[in-house]
Amino acid sequence: LSHPAWSHVVADITRRIGLSLGADLCWPHCYEAIWQRLDPVFDIGGDRVQLTVERMVIEPFDLNGDTPYDVILDRVTHWYHTRRERLKKAVLMDGVYVLNSPWTIQSMEKQTSYCAMMRLGLPVPTTWLLPPKEYEQSADLEPTLQRYARLFDLGELGAKVGYPLFMKPYDGGAWKGVSRIDNEEQLRTAYEKSGRMVMHLQRSVENWDLFARCIGVGPQLRCVNYKPDAPLHDRYDVAPLGASEDDLTTLRQMTLTINAFFGWDFNSCEALRNGDGVWQPIDFANACPDSQVTSLHYHFPWLVIAKLKWSIFCAATKRRMRLHVEWDEFFRAAEETEGAPLAERLSAYAAIANERLDTKGFEAFCDEHLGNVDEIAWDYFGSDDAKQAVRQKVMSLFPEHEFDQFTELFWDRIQLWREHNSKQTTH
Repeated sequence: LSHPAWSHVVADITRRIGLSLGADLCWPHCYEAIWQRLDPVFDIGGDRVQLTVERMVIEPFDLNGDTPYDVILDRVTHWYHTRRERLKKAVLMDGVYVLNSPWTIQSMEKQTSYCAMMRLGLPVPTTWLLPPKEYEQSADLEPTLQRYARLFDLGELGAKVGYPLFMKPYDGGAWKGVSRIDNEEQLRTAYEKSGRMVMHLQRSVENWDLFARCIGVGPQLRCVNYKPDAPLHDRYDVAPLGASEDDLTTLRQMTLTINAFFGWDFNSCEALRNGDGVWQPIDFANACPDSQVTSLHYHFPWLVIAKLKWSIFCAATKRRMRLHVEWDEFFRAAEETEGAPLAERLSAYAAIANERLDTKGFEAFCDEHLGNVDEIAWDYFGSDDAKQAVRQKVMSLFPEHEFDQFTELFWDRIQLWREHNSKQTTH
């Protein structure tokens, strides 16, 4: 016989987060250090839920074996096939939640993301895809090219796209293979050097006055003034973007739309504000964006805190992985808002994104369970341990005679972040 008092037995539950890392040094060190100070244990639905975190290793794995994690925060699956396949197995067989989806990172390159956002009506600049200049030799190559490859006038195509333009790989990253082209001669030279890379030609956004990079971690967003021509350590500007609230709303909703559309928990969107005041997204398939203190510096604490909060929320609430990207809902919203101003269309898409990311649930969870994270992080980023994490990253990238100079530079910027943020709020 049951008894009302026995209808729910309090259970001790442990949920585990795995960090899938590559050369990362600074952010995982800080993430783990704040974690230790936080020691996350929550009362959820009457159960005592304790969270643990550890770094994943690369080793043989049994496809029928258990995955010892509930959530995996991934940084490297698009580079290391063993990790990627292990994460796919973890999702398919063990119900693990992975940030980001190993399938969409693998398949949703710039070409797909441009096409998708064009269909949703975002003002992506005119973009063409070129056949490669060279091909890998195979038995079928010559007959295929002889039958179907069409000669084209590269100069005519360049004029059609419009100068100046950028040539860049359709699936590239980290500025590899990107070149600005001002005329037909430069275009032909760049194409001759492109080898086997499949390239885009994309019209340049000229006379822009703001370049923004909006970083998204779950429903958390940070818009940064980005300076692409500056040295790496100065590209993420300390100064505010200088945009209006309407502009910031546009950037945030654009980023939410892109991330939710592709099932990315962690991504950044680059956009330029043109002479007409329109934000044009130019690069937004960055599902493994820079997380290093040597580039983010002032913005680095925000990213560590955002990763911490989102991964804890996903693990503590046993968030379920969305196994299909399910684009139809976005396409219906695009049809229903066709001809409407961009702000109205983005609002419709962002509503879908917020529902998929459970933004309200996340905010409520943070209010109830993570109210002390900001203060703990604020204290930590003034500690000797945090400064040592900065120095370790500097030592991995800079020559020895610059160790002190750049450690102090990045550390001073983190301290400026602490000056600008109280202990209670760091968003």
